[in-house]
Amino acid sequence: MSEPKTSENLFAIVVHPALRGEEGLRAPEARLEEAVGLAAAINLQIVDTMIAPVQKPRPATLLGGGKVEEIKARLDAHDPRPALVIVDGALTPVQHRNLEKEWDAKVLDRTALILEIFGDRAQTAEGRLQVDLAHLDYQRSRLVRSWTHLERQRGGAGFLGGPGERQIESDRRALDDKIVRLKKKLEEVRRTRTLQRAKRKRAPHPVVALVGYTNAGKSTLFNRLTKASVMAEDLLFATLDPTMRSIDLPSGVRLILSDTVGFISDLPTQLVAAFRATLEEVLEADVIIHVRDIAHEDSDAQRADVINVLGELGLEHDDARPVIEALNKTDLLDEDDRLDVEAIARLSQNGRIGTLAEPVRVAISAQTGEGVDRLLALVEEALTIEHERLTVRLPSPFGAARAWLHSRAEIIDETPSGDDMVITVRLSKKTEGQFFKQFPAASAAAAEELSEQRA
Repeated sequence: MSEPKTSENLFAIVVHPALRGEEGLRAPEARLEEAVGLAAAINLQIVDTMIAPVQKPRPATLLGGGKVEEIKARLDAHDPRPALVIVDGALTPVQHRNLEKEWDAKVLDRTALILEIFGDRAQTAEGRLQVDLAHLDYQRSRLVRSWTHLERQRGGAGFLGGPGERQIESDRRALDDKIVRLKKKLEEVRRTRTLQRAKRKRAPHPVVALVGYTNAGKSTLFNRLTKASVMAEDLLFATLDPTMRSIDLPSGVRLILSDTVGFISDLPTQLVAAFRATLEEVLEADVIIHVRDIAHEDSDAQRADVINVLGELGLEHDDARPVIEALNKTDLLDEDDRLDVEAIARLSQNGRIGTLAEPVRVAISAQTGEGVDRLLALVEEALTIEHERLTVRLPSPFGAARAWLHSRAEIIDETPSGDDMVITVRLSKKTEGQFFKQFPAASAAAAEELSEQRA
């Protein structure tokens, strides 16, 4: 069977196996719709879809014999005959091989499809390393001789066709060697990111991470807040490589905003492991903004999936760091639903700082900008709740110290006093320590000012 070189104009059928007892929070129809969206993300032309109820998974084919024959008949009924069947579930190597033989078509399970999307989207060298590792880790269990289309891989990483590979590449030992090399390179990436995070910790700027289900609107919100132009489309996994930008809050406090890869239900474990180096940015964030598509019928299920992935990364349910749920896409709701969402958000804003278990919520539209100012106010509250008021006397010349405070603290008052400047600010203990370390003369003056106030 000849293979096309790319996914464009490749006709496909999408099958969602509805396993009995595993429906969860989503209806099979919603899961099928999401699978079609995943296929569309790499330009596959979907010509047919179906839900296949599975009472008891078959070890050889997952689906029952009748469904296997029905899908084969559907393939034969199309002209041209689809070259690809996407099974929206996990297939064992044996099931994968048997279904390809039965249908005389290439088969991708959910993991392979998501890996293909990531391989298509990775732009940075780091992103490509992570995707390559995930691909190889996935393929490793399907070698040797059980994975029949290695010779048709694209560049040694994809599944949808391309230049041929030498037979030696299908050897498990060769795969292991490649995996070891990639892990070493990614370990270097992790060390670099750890150093970068340590450097940011020494800097006074807090980090705020955007997380959420894929296509929830994170990149649109990121672009609105930072005036950046990160790819933001109505497309699953439009953003893969993480992006960071600095923004200034209304009070002048500067922060680093991080846009991360979107999560999805049943996110392949290979991807969670491979992308840990970049997803760890979330664990180091001072505040987490969970962007939710509140207009989606499965918004609650998507929220549960995001929390599950965060748990896999190591963010415990009882983690105390501030979490804000941005209930996005209110512009897509009708008037009654929008008012309900706004009421839910107001009830959560009772003066407390939210957590993963009980987040503070805010209704927004990243597309129109509605509610974004309130979101920024909540971020500022979360970042400054433990800030303290401090009055210092800056000896002349005080320009550098004054500029330092203006860029890193909330200025309350400034009053000239002879050749000096008395300045009152609100700042964190961490920032206060950094200031006095860099400007020891101000420290001595502050102690003198404090003693005068007490007298």
